[in-house]
Amino acid sequence: MRTLPAPPHVPEARVRQLAVSASRRLDGLLQGDHVRRFLGLGSEPAEARPHDVGDDARRIDWAVTARTGETHVRTTTADRELQTTLVVDLTASMSFGTRRSEKRDLALAAACALVHVTSRHGDRVGALVLTGDGVRRIPPRAGRDAALALRHVLLTTPRAESGPGAALSDALTQLARPPHRHGLVVVLGDLAEPSGGAGVSGWARPLQLLAQRSDVVVCEVVDPRESDLPDIGTLHVVDPETGRQLEVRTTPAVRASYRAAAAGRSEARRSAVRGAGAGHVLLRTDRDWLPDLARHLSTRRTGALSPGVSA
Repeated sequence: MRTLPAPPHVPEARVRQLAVSASRRLDGLLQGDHVRRFLGLGSEPAEARPHDVGDDARRIDWAVTARTGETHVRTTTADRELQTTLVVDLTASMSFGTRRSEKRDLALAAACALVHVTSRHGDRVGALVLTGDGVRRIPPRAGRDAALALRHVLLTTPRAESGPGAALSDALTQLARPPHRHGLVVVLGDLAEPSGGAGVSGWARPLQLLAQRSDVVVCEVVDPRESDLPDIGTLHVVDPETGRQLEVRTTPAVRASYRAAAAGRSEARRSAVRGAGAGHVLLRTDRDWLPDLARHLSTRRTGALSPGVSA
């Protein structure tokens, strides 16, 4: 079988331009809203109120209780600082695209846009980057310089051409154990596990553990050719992770079987994300994905969309 040429990819300068444009547009679409969640009960003391069913006994204010003769609990102000962690998949399976951009380029643009939006409020932003060599961790930091440094790391990560690379399950496990600090976690990737791995079941459990302590949004990045084959006769395809090559005759039967398998795989991933208690949003390379992302983040911020509901 003949060797296929390397797939074309978007120049690095174009990716940087896309990231800057996405940052500005996402900022505008959110209309200045602070993309954050109210992180539990918080730690700053607030007012005392009468005890109610279900209140934590450890929050009883004994001084007020003794003075009033009625059990009171001390409420607290929710912590305002948000720690955002991006989990960005830049493995070989992301180096694929047939329309406006590769999945990799979309993930980078979205990640840089989120860094911009969250860091401008003084929040701490970090990342775990899945590469062909493993998981690279960038500790969360606050400030403009830290945000610029993180964007530089993301945009200069070498493009993975082949090989399985790091697994999403490994990155999520790093965040879940030991427990990740309360905050926002945004996963950007195609949710594909390395060949021979456990598939969806590989990352579902650590995602569930992570979602128990943090607000998790999974942005599944897809390309239309992953769900529907073109009718072009014989198609030469290559697995970017293993290098395996195939010649596929795109007959009506093959195309129908491919669509059914792709739909089943997509539904399994979406169900696994929602079942883990995380939010799910689909970002496609063949359409403007920014409104989808902005709408999802905005509705989660206001509490209109509960964890586990797909946008």
